[in-house]
Amino acid sequence: MTDGTQPAGAPSGLVVGDDGVARCSWGASTPDYVVYHDGEWGRPVRGETALYERFTLEAFQSGLSWLTILRKREGFRSAFAGFDAEQVARFGPDDEARLMADPGIVRNRAKVAAAITNARAVLAMRDAVDGGLDALVWSFAPDRAARPAPAALGDVPATTPESVALSKALKRNGFVFVGPTTAYAAMQACGLVDDHLTGCHARGAGWR
Repeated sequence: MTDGTQPAGAPSGLVVGDDGVARCSWGASTPDYVVYHDGEWGRPVRGETALYERFTLEAFQSGLSWLTILRKREGFRSAFAGFDAEQVARFGPDDEARLMADPGIVRNRAKVAAAITNARAVLAMRDAVDGGLDALVWSFAPDRAARPAPAALGDVPATTPESVALSKALKRNGFVFVGPTTAYAAMQACGLVDDHLTGCHARGAGWR
């Protein structure tokens, strides 16, 4: 999907694909990544269901390639009732057994249990937090204008003070399997931060 060409004067980690478009190198490595990089990653995600889905998938990704999760995404949606927190919160032992036998998802018992626990936390948050999950998550979005675009892949952090604070806030509200690194990955995926490199065509796309 890419000829591997780096634009003249471009930052390390930026490549031009066969279509002539400059992208972050990871986003040009497979067709799946091209679609995800161009159309989703770094664009604002709002709403309880969408955010619960992203945080669940990021938790399942821990220790694995994101490509594995991306290719099983529809399997996850089917297995977890479209990430409807009310439905997942009602999952019991029979559902856990079903999920552990489902080849369409990543079959990790701790992560399956975490997804159910977090669904229950999402419901509790409706009463505990004004605006629920959406309001809590977005309250940790940093000032975009004060945050410079990364010039190279090495400039993209694994955690930030905001992701540490978000992780702590989610845990206080009953979430599990959501450390600072997972929280930051979700912040990237949900557009709280824009870590597309300088010169990437998708930089700022969700905010234009």
